[in-house]
Amino acid sequence: MGAVRDVLRRPLGHFTERTLAGLALVLGAGVGFGLLLVLVRVRWSPLYDVDHGVAEWLNDQVAPIGPLVTVLNAITDLGGRTVIIWLVTVAVVGLLIRRQGRLAVFLIATGVGALVLDPSLKTLVDRLRPEVDVPIGAYAGQSFPSGHALGSMVAYGALLLVFLPAMAPRWRRPAMALVATVVFLIGFTRVALGVHFLSDVIGAWLLGAAWLGVTAYAFRLWRLERGRPAAPLTEGLEPEAGHEVAPAPDEEKLLPHARAGIAEIIVGWVLVFGALYGFGMFVSYHADNTFLASLDETVPNWFAEQRTASLDDFSWWWSKVGDTHAILAISLVFCPLVLAIWRRWRPVLFVALTMFGELTLFLASAAAVDRPRPPVENLDGPMPTSSFPSGHIAASLCIWVAIAVIVFPRTDRWWRWVFVALAVVMPVGVAISRMYRGMHHPTDFMGAILLTSLWIGLLYWVVRPNEDVRQGNQPAIESEDVDTLDDELARAGQPG
Repeated sequence: MGAVRDVLRRPLGHFTERTLAGLALVLGAGVGFGLLLVLVRVRWSPLYDVDHGVAEWLNDQVAPIGPLVTVLNAITDLGGRTVIIWLVTVAVVGLLIRRQGRLAVFLIATGVGALVLDPSLKTLVDRLRPEVDVPIGAYAGQSFPSGHALGSMVAYGALLLVFLPAMAPRWRRPAMALVATVVFLIGFTRVALGVHFLSDVIGAWLLGAAWLGVTAYAFRLWRLERGRPAAPLTEGLEPEAGHEVAPAPDEEKLLPHARAGIAEIIVGWVLVFGALYGFGMFVSYHADNTFLASLDETVPNWFAEQRTASLDDFSWWWSKVGDTHAILAISLVFCPLVLAIWRRWRPVLFVALTMFGELTLFLASAAAVDRPRPPVENLDGPMPTSSFPSGHIAASLCIWVAIAVIVFPRTDRWWRWVFVALAVVMPVGVAISRMYRGMHHPTDFMGAILLTSLWIGLLYWVVRPNEDVRQGNQPAIESEDVDTLDDELARAGQPG
């Protein structure tokens, strides 16, 4: 019996030795945050003077420089709730697909804890935001602690701990330095933009470090209870899962002939642009007394006669489906899922090149053709680009056709036809809404179809996004198992 106790004590003692310094840091962070919380709550004069002095000085330096303000706003968005929730959600879904339920639970618990701590502490302290001479941004709510600083510390730190095992040892320290730099810059922007005091950011960092340390320690105890060794945190939370959490661990080479492929894409882009320019110039300025000219005159006028208040609202919402934010959101959801399920970068490259090419071809063609909008009331008002081709329609076509091209040959399930239907319904809906709102001619829609067919055809020939399927690659979730997957969260929470 004594020998058994010695066997059990040995890993526990080893675990305690390895984590003693970490526990001290966590305890120090917690104590530091508690002390700062008290000083803020009682409005300690020296801290008040430092906070307001730093806020005023930074405002004087930053406010007059417009480009710097733009950069700071872009950086601060990395700590916003939208970006953080997207990152954690995509990571959780990917981990569940890869059967890493315990790591998914860690991310969920850590993230939910941060979401609870931020508003509750702000309500408790009830500190007003800084008042500066030249306000740069307006933010609602209380000031202490900074939600952006807390969220970035917890989310990026947790993601780093989860995905460290997927990195080669030589890249782990640079990854840690990069995450630390991002977290620091996000915190700095909150003070520089005049929406938080310095103590708000420092308090958020201390609280985030303490909370992340507590959840990481709990995860290591969880591992120990299941008989797994306690590895140092520099190797990540689950070193054994390195292969599973790597985005595309089974892919050796992205493209077999990269230089030739780049040359083919560049030449193809020029040829597609030439086709768009030729068609656009013809329908815009040389198609008089043709069927196309009659179509461009009749259809916008007919739509203008059908307008009602309810249809105006409906067309506005459907039109938004094709704008930049919606297309970007779809891409940022689809691409990580492709990586998680099929473990290949090539389909992601195909989508990225599709959307980059669509954007550049649209902008170049619109500038070169410079076609006026239809001669009816334009419900969206003046636009920065010309009418041909329609950017909304082209973007919708490109993203949904690209998704259908990737998904359809990779599964034999009935729902693959849903993506084919979406590749038709979504762009057609956007096209009707854009023409209804008087923003495009029917031949602008044709130009979007021409752009999509030529560009995606070129990329399919060069990139070959489904080559791994031809070579026998199988998804992480087999098609016949989609409807019968075990609940990884429930399994991860079971004892033993």
